[in-house]
Amino acid sequence: MIGISREDIILIPLPGTEWMAETIKKYILDIDSNVNCDLIEVEIIRFSSGDAKAVLQDSVRGKDVFVLVDVGNYDCKYIAHRRENYYSPDEHFQNLIRTISALGGKASRVNVIMPLLYASRQDRRSSRESLDCAIALQQLERLGVKNIVTFDVHDDRVQNAIPNIGFDNLMPIYQVIKTMCRHYSDLCFTSNGMTAVSPDMGGANRAYIYADILGIDFGLFYKRRDLNNVINGSNPIIDHKYIGPELAGRDVLIVDDIIASGESVFETVRHVKAMGAKRVFIAATFCFFSNGIQKFDSEYENEQFDALFISNASYCGSDVRKTSWFKEVNVVKYISLYAYSVSIGYSLAGILDPRKKIADLLIKYYTTEAN
Repeated sequence: MIGISREDIILIPLPGTEWMAETIKKYILDIDSNVNCDLIEVEIIRFSSGDAKAVLQDSVRGKDVFVLVDVGNYDCKYIAHRRENYYSPDEHFQNLIRTISALGGKASRVNVIMPLLYASRQDRRSSRESLDCAIALQQLERLGVKNIVTFDVHDDRVQNAIPNIGFDNLMPIYQVIKTMCRHYSDLCFTSNGMTAVSPDMGGANRAYIYADILGIDFGLFYKRRDLNNVINGSNPIIDHKYIGPELAGRDVLIVDDIIASGESVFETVRHVKAMGAKRVFIAATFCFFSNGIQKFDSEYENEQFDALFISNASYCGSDVRKTSWFKEVNVVKYISLYAYSVSIGYSLAGILDPRKKIADLLIKYYTTEAN
């Protein structure tokens, strides 16, 4: 591709995204060696009281700036009051605010790459509670951010809070399918061979898109919850009801956006296995492993599921990467193509719709298997 960029691309990685920024730069230069793409470091200086400030290490005047933040990285640390503390999503987001403030309005344009959208699980209000995600997005808009890119938003209608700036919700469908094809040579993407299943009503559209693009069947579980009790931040599940085709003898692809402890998704796994599913694959854009990985190891050893496909859009610990069930889905090239296209003004229509790429991928997959 011939570069037509009107200004330099500057990547500013916040703590925990340094590796991603380096990889994005490499991919952008592979796409177009004529574009000027550089990294500028930002130092987050922490005072002894725990307060902090962001200090840029170089000028950004007139540049097209992309600030990278991973609010799901639970391995970043800082010292305050002589104690080691781990970053929470709130602290990652506050560092983003500090960094944009440090730009001082000098950049030509400010873009935010936030694969895991901050407060995305608190995207709507029920009764007397906060509306965190919408407020955070509006704060970014007030600071002058022009584009926000994220992945697999819990409910993308939250973008209605900022109708006057760019908001792109990328879906790693092509990347997940490509990774599945790379690891398994006998997949059958037909209505009788595989079924895409949503673990709940909220994620039905996500699983339906997989089913529609692949031409496979679709099913979903309806969770009946105890709305009178809250345990670990959510209402406990009383019962699961399945709606969809028979699963006996078929592979099942369970599609979800976020897995925290794993309890909910493994409840779905147990149901589909009891219904006679042949192999069970789980695809999740983000995994927090908030209760550790022991549950995942146990379920895998008991042959309840065959693989967990997780994107590298957010942090994933080395203990997870060493397991037999973990399969990494690389989305950094996708982010790089997005950033490049935004910077030079290319249409994003072809990037956001993966149908043709998936069709070409499956033709190649079946042709290779036939030979």
